[in-house]
Amino acid sequence: MPVVSITLLPGYAPATQHRMVNRVAQAVRSVIATPEAGTTVFINEVSTYRRDGQVFSGGRAPHPVATEVVQSFLQAMQNRDTAAAQALLHTDFRMCFPGGVVMHSLHDMLTWAQQRYAQIAKHYERFEESWQGDATVVFCHGTLQGRWLNGETFEGIRFIDRMQVEDGLITHQDVWNDLAEHRKP
Repeated sequence: MPVVSITLLPGYAPATQHRMVNRVAQAVRSVIATPEAGTTVFINEVSTYRRDGQVFSGGRAPHPVATEVVQSFLQAMQNRDTAAAQALLHTDFRMCFPGGVVMHSLHDMLTWAQQRYAQIAKHYERFEESWQGDATVVFCHGTLQGRWLNGETFEGIRFIDRMQVEDGLITHQDVWNDLAEHRKP
């Protein structure tokens, strides 16, 4: 049964510490076949330490919660608040939509979407995170509802979005959905 000790400099908020112990426990359990009840992770705080001839007494800033960044972006897009959505994107942002359509700007995406449907909204069933180096990958899935260009409504169409977040900004968005399977001319 693993027991993991984390040592931090002071100043990290309880919510940040909570995220850290939960993620470390998840990482341990992804490598070792141990039950939740058999995994212990705790944090110790030290007032200062020395490394490379320098003395440190404070830690680095925590990353924003990647799922919250993605949720804010998706809500801004649904509200068509492109300024708020753009503020959450990295300067090298890339998005790929069904059919392999790659775009780098929200304006291009909205122009492209106007040729496919008149209105769209998402119902989210779940958000999931995975961690890859300096990036957090957020998957969300659920169903789409809206109105086709001919005025007919649609609902219950499956989608999955994969978003990569680095330093609090979205760098990549990949979108998969079944719109083409239901599309009305």
